[in-house]
Amino acid sequence: MARLLADRSADTLTIGDMARQLGHSHGAVRNAALTLVRRGEAAQGGSGQPEFRANAKTAAAAQTAVISPPGTHAPRAQTTTAPTARTPRQTGPIRRAGGQLYHPRELADLPDVEALNRLRDADVPVLLYGPPGTGKTSLVEAAFEDLLTVAGDGDTTVGDLIGEYTQNDAGAYVFQYGPLVTAMTEGRALLIDDATLISPKVLAALYPAMDGRRQIQVKAHKGETIKAEPGFYVVAGHNPGVHGAVLTEALASRFSVQIQIGTDYDLALALRIDARVVRVARHLAHQVELGELGWAPQLRELLSYQKTEAVLGTKAALANLVGIAPVEDRDAVAAAVIKAAGIKKIAPLTLGKQLPASAARQPPGSTGSAHRGRSR
Repeated sequence: MARLLADRSADTLTIGDMARQLGHSHGAVRNAALTLVRRGEAAQGGSGQPEFRANAKTAAAAQTAVISPPGTHAPRAQTTTAPTARTPRQTGPIRRAGGQLYHPRELADLPDVEALNRLRDADVPVLLYGPPGTGKTSLVEAAFEDLLTVAGDGDTTVGDLIGEYTQNDAGAYVFQYGPLVTAMTEGRALLIDDATLISPKVLAALYPAMDGRRQIQVKAHKGETIKAEPGFYVVAGHNPGVHGAVLTEALASRFSVQIQIGTDYDLALALRIDARVVRVARHLAHQVELGELGWAPQLRELLSYQKTEAVLGTKAALANLVGIAPVEDRDAVAAAVIKAAGIKKIAPLTLGKQLPASAARQPPGSTGSAHRGRSR
């Protein structure tokens, strides 16, 4: 993956582009690409379909494997002390692997990261569910430093979980173990993100590793039996209401604890996001709960609003907030923004008329009159 991006450093490639050139499934390519992005070894863009391109670290990453083979890491040490004897709770921000800060929240009278670690020590699988952008993945990344992630979608295959044959530089086909096998043999945590978008037949390959057997058979690789080391742990993410997301009884029954994740609007205010926009998000979220609306801005969108406002200003950021809403909910979002911001009209961020050549050359924030004033 890194070699392909490095060789085509001037191009921006989609998952489909890379899958066709590498001969792998879309799910495997997506997982590898997102791993490179998380490591800072590739850049991701695209407002709809994700697009990837090389950055300054991609060429170096091409010299090493993205997913380590089984046995690279020592199995995770098990906790033997009683819960009351553990280290003090960490309630302050936690820096995730990608450098972003995660702010712990309360869960069963514990910081959420501590609660997840206790559940892991007790081998109690967890399903996190809630709208996209509420911080499900961020929580798991903050809780488990040894995390491996499978980004699920409708194209995810058994090979994306367990492994598949790939062609090496010499032209020979070798079996490349997948993240499930790696997590099992190294006693690591495994996040199945968007698990309910994955075909139930594919997820069935995971279940023997989660039950009392704690082992799987790799039929594609000589029927090899893989046993889970202590510390192996599965957590899954589910976005209810997302098209194609189906929480089957077989999947739900594998997760003894199911935790609802919503946006912490108090945290949004603490992060100094515009209080008017937070108020809009709360109002829309309430409408979603009542079944009157299908979408409301979550923490991810609120943080994006804050960044957009800092670059383009409040008016453009509000327009963009309306524009990212689904078409069927856009009028309701616009009405809430108009009421909260005290403006007469708002529309999605849109390109206008072409600027005169003199105006186009002016630096951001300047005006023609200001320049004329200085010239006098």
